[in-house]
Amino acid sequence: MTATEATEHDRAGDATAPAPGATPPRTPALPAKAAAELVGTAALVAVVVGSGIQATELTKDVGLQLLANSTATVFGLGVLIALLGPVSGAHFNPVITLAEWWTARRGGAGVTLREAAVYVPAQVAGAIAGAVLADAMFGEPLVKWSTHDRSAGHLLLGEVVATAGLILLIFGLARTDRLRFAPVAVASYIGAAYWFTSSTSFANPAVTIGRAFTDTFAGIAPSSVAGFIGMQIVGAVIGLALVALVFMPGRLMPPQAGKTYPDAQHVAELDQHHHGRVHPRCPGHPARGHEPHGPAAQEGATGRQ
Repeated sequence: MTATEATEHDRAGDATAPAPGATPPRTPALPAKAAAELVGTAALVAVVVGSGIQATELTKDVGLQLLANSTATVFGLGVLIALLGPVSGAHFNPVITLAEWWTARRGGAGVTLREAAVYVPAQVAGAIAGAVLADAMFGEPLVKWSTHDRSAGHLLLGEVVATAGLILLIFGLARTDRLRFAPVAVASYIGAAYWFTSSTSFANPAVTIGRAFTDTFAGIAPSSVAGFIGMQIVGAVIGLALVALVFMPGRLMPPQAGKTYPDAQHVAELDQHHHGRVHPRCPGHPARGHEPHGPAAQEGATGRQ
């Protein structure tokens, strides 16, 4: 199960059946998904760049600047995922889109190649627009190439770690059918990675490109962009490998000769007996002929198969 599949699964599981005559839910059209990715990525970059500008205007303490920047990003990202996840999956990130397409290509469910080809340009365009918007809000030059060099080797390693962890988190949640926690989990991870990675966790090629357009606290020099994106791709590959390793499906053990295995009905009866329920087939209870009924009995018979 991939990120998009799990999001749709969660929505389906939470929704109640439509009333007679009501319009059934519809899958968002591709233009709506593309718009959600563009708007979401633009808003994300505006939060990152804008909070960075605000922080530098309020204090000269770099630690407080980073704290303000990371805090705003955590809240902004969580809200955006919660809002736009039901529309597009809230990728806002080409490596997530491409990773999902790759898993779908290998037999899973997720974005198609056509959708990926629409998502990625929308994400890049949205990131650039978000950086320009943030500069405009704070009276900065609308487009000014960043001079913040981030080409050191330890920063590149930080991007590998940040991106691998992000992929592991998102696809791990999808594999375990817990993507409903994505708004909190993903935002929390990014907030933590701001501090535990040397690169402050870009982990996103589109955001990396957008942040090159602003010469402010969150900027990155154009000469450093290619290296960051290359390491993010490496991190995504490592992350997918970790997902395959950590969440490897279990295998049924072959039956052992001479060993008997209780059927599901017998296991259910034993469970009822140990919970103080009288059952006709449990030894030691004379009240035979009193068959269990209702949801509890059905759960006992089928819920543990």
